[in-house]
Amino acid sequence: MSDTQLRNIVEAALLAADRPLSLADLASLFDEAERPANVELRRALEMIEVDYEARALQLAETASGWRVQVRAQFAPQVSRLWPERPQKYSRALLETLALIAYRQPITRAEIEAVRGVAVNPNIVRTLMERNWVRVVGHRDVPGHPELLGTTKEFLDYFGLRSLDQLPSLAELRAMSELAPQFELPGTADAAGETSAPEDDVPDVVETEGETDGEEEDLDAAVDGKPGLVAAPPDAEP
Repeated sequence: MSDTQLRNIVEAALLAADRPLSLADLASLFDEAERPANVELRRALEMIEVDYEARALQLAETASGWRVQVRAQFAPQVSRLWPERPQKYSRALLETLALIAYRQPITRAEIEAVRGVAVNPNIVRTLMERNWVRVVGHRDVPGHPELLGTTKEFLDYFGLRSLDQLPSLAELRAMSELAPQFELPGTADAAGETSAPEDDVPDVVETEGETDGEEEDLDAAVDGKPGLVAAPPDAEP
């Protein structure tokens, strides 16, 4: 099989798939007799990546494999193909997700200690239903509370290969669109006061009820979210 033919098959599979494809997934496209080696598949992926450099599409590697997606700068126009409103998430949910992502493994009590309010069980349930958060163990203390951590689906959704690619807190502070969500460490508030040092996770003291009307789109809140995937998104509640 020629390199061009292999490249075309890999590209077709990536465009047709509704999820990232691993090397094993790509290899399974071929009969055993003509199955390419991983090095050949990687070469085909490199060819696709180079070919897409000047196009609206890009090849992105996530925790689960590779996918073809629309570049972020074109997402506002392409998203009009799906006119339904994106799901909204409360400020409390976003803060809880950020704490789990940056301080995992973490217990609910530790989340409450940082945020200063009780964790609404609906928030954790929503994160688990989206497969962004899971129980990764139990703390060896009385009661053995659950330890929460992020999942591979979390990394895939935000276009990350690993947790090492999470933006630093300094980078998050520089994202102006995050300002309405929660105050990041070292960010001055309206009164000119400064919050905790940079290496701390955002500390917000309020009641859950106060956040009900302060919803923001999670897609806009996290810069690590890639552009739209080529295939239509799955319908989600």
